[in-house]
Amino acid sequence: MVLKRFWVVACLLAFLLQIQSRAAETFRVVTYNVENYLDQKSGTRPAKSEAARAKVRESILAVKPDVLALQEIGGTNAFMELQASLKSAGLDLPFSEYVIGWDTNIHVVVLSRFPIVARHPQTNDSFLLNGSRFFVSRGFAEVEIRVNTNYAFTLIAAHLKSKLPIPAAAESDLRLEEAKVLRQKIDACIAANPNTNLIVLGDMNDDHDSQPIRTIIGRGKKGLVDTRPAERNGDSEPSSDKRLAARAITWTHFYAKSDTYSRIDYILLSHGMEREWIPTETYVLNLPNWGLASDHRPVVATFVAAEQ
Repeated sequence: MVLKRFWVVACLLAFLLQIQSRAAETFRVVTYNVENYLDQKSGTRPAKSEAARAKVRESILAVKPDVLALQEIGGTNAFMELQASLKSAGLDLPFSEYVIGWDTNIHVVVLSRFPIVARHPQTNDSFLLNGSRFFVSRGFAEVEIRVNTNYAFTLIAAHLKSKLPIPAAAESDLRLEEAKVLRQKIDACIAANPNTNLIVLGDMNDDHDSQPIRTIIGRGKKGLVDTRPAERNGDSEPSSDKRLAARAITWTHFYAKSDTYSRIDYILLSHGMEREWIPTETYVLNLPNWGLASDHRPVVATFVAAEQ
């Protein structure tokens, strides 16, 4: 009888420990535009210096991502060098997706500690603008990532048209059309499963109240939640006006030409994914001499690895 009671207690303790372990399991998702991470010059884009590459590694290692979306990665040699250097420094992200879009100089990449169990690279999307056909320049990386046996999520990484002007069309119009294409992919994911765990992230190259960002976020049940990461500098006071965001430091990009700081890198969530989101572990990295690595800063969001 005593042995039976001991066995029951032992099983109960093991079960409680398992629940506690699952409850404590979290994972970190990061997006980072690494600004022309090229191993050799390509067009007007210079090769990344060793000092800049080292600072990129330092920045990534500081946030310790489990899943890392990168923008402006050069050729496969540059990509593999970064992946290998991170592994040598103790951050092994063995699973990857490298998307080659119409822009042959820079690419969108996803690195993951967890298996990528499905891949849907979007590299041939196009749209008509003023009677001319254009292609989504960098494409979209769409992957399904399995964190554990009970939890998976879909990630779509994007890098929309920059604000640099081009002769063919207005950059703002091109960015809006790319945002519409991205929104179609978001709608398709949510239509297939209204409770889907979906993260949409990357360099969207526009402000929160712009038409492209409003298009991507959408509204209502199919709308996305903006995680709005901010620096971990002690700011905690909410806005005195509930209609306005708190005055936290949220900028992610420095544009030297106009000497402006803005938030153009985003981590957006479906309502299903929002339930696993941990806001207190979501932030913009504030690192000394951050600008040596890139004109962008890494953006971090953390999640519980279980359905909530």
